[in-house]
Amino acid sequence: MIKNIVRKYTDNMEVLMNCAAACENCVSVCINDGKPLSCCQLCLDCAEVCMLAFKMEAHNSTLLKSFYNTCADICEACAAECEKHADYHPHCKACMYACRDCAEMCRSYAQ
Repeated sequence: MIKNIVRKYTDNMEVLMNCAAACENCVSVCINDGKPLSCCQLCLDCAEVCMLAFKMEAHNSTLLKSFYNTCADICEACAAECEKHADYHPHCKACMYACRDCAEMCRSYAQ
């Protein structure tokens, strides 16, 4: 019989998941509104990178520390692009904040 092993999410995993979800939502709303914004491509990239970091965290990758710098760079770029639309689009504003939080967390763990 195989034991069920449940691993709780770490705080880092929660931040990464929140960022990926905010980015996916930003793109989804833009597409559903029929108005793709300049942030969409970066949001897609950011979501992918955050999910990869999430997976690396989940299996305790020895490369995670160095990967966090890449993740932070992409999160910062995504936040900056979403900020351009944040005054008019709540999904961009939410994405901007999630990306900033994630970038900050990534930078702190990369050192």
